[in-house]
Amino acid sequence: MNHKFDESNIYVVSLNISEEKGTIKTPRERVEVDERGIVGDAHSGKWHRQVSMLAQEDIEKFSLLDADKREFQPGEFAENITTRGIDFKKVSILDRFKIGEVDLELSQIGKMCHGDGCAIFVEVGKCVMPKSGIFTRVIKGGTIRKGDIIEYHPRPLKIKVITLSDRASEGEYKDKSGPKIKELLEKYFQDKRWHTEYYYSLIPDDEKKLRDELQKSMDDKIDIIFTTGGTGIGPRDITPDVIEKFCDKLVPGIMDQIRLKNFDKLPSAILSRSLFGVKNQTLIFSFPGSVKAVEDYLGEITKILEHSILMLHGLGH
Repeated sequence: MNHKFDESNIYVVSLNISEEKGTIKTPRERVEVDERGIVGDAHSGKWHRQVSMLAQEDIEKFSLLDADKREFQPGEFAENITTRGIDFKKVSILDRFKIGEVDLELSQIGKMCHGDGCAIFVEVGKCVMPKSGIFTRVIKGGTIRKGDIIEYHPRPLKIKVITLSDRASEGEYKDKSGPKIKELLEKYFQDKRWHTEYYYSLIPDDEKKLRDELQKSMDDKIDIIFTTGGTGIGPRDITPDVIEKFCDKLVPGIMDQIRLKNFDKLPSAILSRSLFGVKNQTLIFSFPGSVKAVEDYLGEITKILEHSILMLHGLGH
């Protein structure tokens, strides 16, 4: 079957295989993809870097920068799929690439160069793959042919902020902590390779309303939930009790560390029952209700946030 190239689309320029790692891959007209990667390729296996991809545009730019002006060919950088029409510098972890019946999930951006174990590095002393290449894992296998159209599906990271406050929900004062979480997260993610979407709810300190919000978040496939308020020991402080019952797993270490870190300057910080838990593939963090606490907690949480996301999706170590 003939495949016409259309410059307005993303398509497969070349399919490349090698039997040994660190060597140049040679082109194929078609490949078979199974749960381990491309059949017959050295990089296939039960890991997260099963199928590598590199844009033909980046190969051409690299060729122009080479002192000897050598024209590099698809497969020489050990990529499995050479593409045209997509800028891999704008993609994010968990994005999907559908090629016919094959479904690939982006699992890693760039890599460390093999150095002496990389054929191109040995030849010219540098390589384009570490900065411009991506790696994917197989969600669904099948056949890929040279010239096949690639459907790119960005995968947004959905973040929801839930503020619990009787008075704020009744309009007695404006919620400042919830918006502060969003503000700090936007600043944190602005230079990172994620597509983010934000959602917000303001509810009273009510067990049923919180359970409903948490369940709705599961139905909406929210990736990260931040609650603020209701973590103390007062009669209306119910947030940790509801979240603890809702979660599959609790991760106490980070919250214990934050409480202890703040104890010397604010002894009452030790009374917070803030927690971190996991439900399915959703991270759930409960913070105290003050703006200062939100700033302190997020300052520590962001140190482990990306790694927690990767671990939850089977990509962490």
